[in-house]
Amino acid sequence: MTQAATDTSTERTVQRRRATGSATGTTRLAVTLLVLTALLVVSATAGLAIGSVHVPPGQVWGIVTHALGADWQDPDWSRARETIVVDVRAPRVLLGAIIGAGLAVIGTALQALVCNPLAEPYLLGVSSGASLGAVSVIVFGFTLFGPLSLSVAAFVGALGALLLVYATARTGGRITSARLVLSGVAIAAVLTAVLDLLLLTTARGNEARAVLAWTLGGLGGVNWGTLWLPSTALLFGVGVLMVQARNLNLLLAGEEAATTMGLDVARFRARLFVVLSLVTGVLVAAAGPIGFVGLMMPHIVRLFVGGDHRRVLPTAALGGAVFLIWADIAARTIAAPMEIPVGVLTALCGGPFFLWLMRRDARRGTDRGMA
Repeated sequence: MTQAATDTSTERTVQRRRATGSATGTTRLAVTLLVLTALLVVSATAGLAIGSVHVPPGQVWGIVTHALGADWQDPDWSRARETIVVDVRAPRVLLGAIIGAGLAVIGTALQALVCNPLAEPYLLGVSSGASLGAVSVIVFGFTLFGPLSLSVAAFVGALGALLLVYATARTGGRITSARLVLSGVAIAAVLTAVLDLLLLTTARGNEARAVLAWTLGGLGGVNWGTLWLPSTALLFGVGVLMVQARNLNLLLAGEEAATTMGLDVARFRARLFVVLSLVTGVLVAAAGPIGFVGLMMPHIVRLFVGGDHRRVLPTAALGGAVFLIWADIAARTIAAPMEIPVGVLTALCGGPFFLWLMRRDARRGTDRGMA
């Protein structure tokens, strides 16, 4: 009887600890999402206010609400300021939030799919493949799919690059982190060389310069009529990944463990590779290749919400949106009136972060080996 009572007491203690841990995790997630949402509102306000023409934050929201039909204050701004906020800056800020959120969730999913913490679209050559597909449409003038030709070609290029990297890195049924990263870098280098060759041989010099600027990544030139496609791609991608969050969690335990738990890993990867390539292609077609957002955001948000993808995915989306909005603000203001491509700034942030991750993983591998 004493032993039975002890076992019952121990079981109750374990259950109580699990319930407490779950409640703590839920509270931490709610607080993190609330803080990030507030930061997103502040960031959007800053993106609408800051520029060559400064608009006070209060006036920004007056213009926005007036444009939405809520006249809670008398217009005390000029028509020029309203045009700047509504027609120039608002689509750009919204596109930055969409691209940042999309790249963050794609990086989160890729890191789980290939079981590599260094995975992200830019490093694995996915962005390079999408860029090559998009530039091919521009240079050769393919219009088979009408206005969607650019996005379709970017999707095909992204999917082809991802499958090529995965096939190259997989040897003997296994993939190592080093082999995956090296394969991604090599494939990206080849695709970039082909892209540069296309630009050098095209007879239209002005077009080549515009495409070259686009390949550095940027949010300029967007308007309300072009936002529907990246918005739809983001909603579709986040929706699919949230539904598959449990299976992504299973992959964290390794392929064998996931298979034991009933997951068809090969089929699951194939389906998600198509989804991620589709979303990446649309995002790259809209803003060019912007690197390292998908690398940094998942690692940063896991420090606050843990590794459960049901928590990481929405948190990374908000974090990526906030980060890219501020990166675009910096790109517009650091060297004003000249605009720095936002992809250059994300690379300046992401490069050191990538090196830190490699050194951290190397130290952990050394520690495990010594143990």
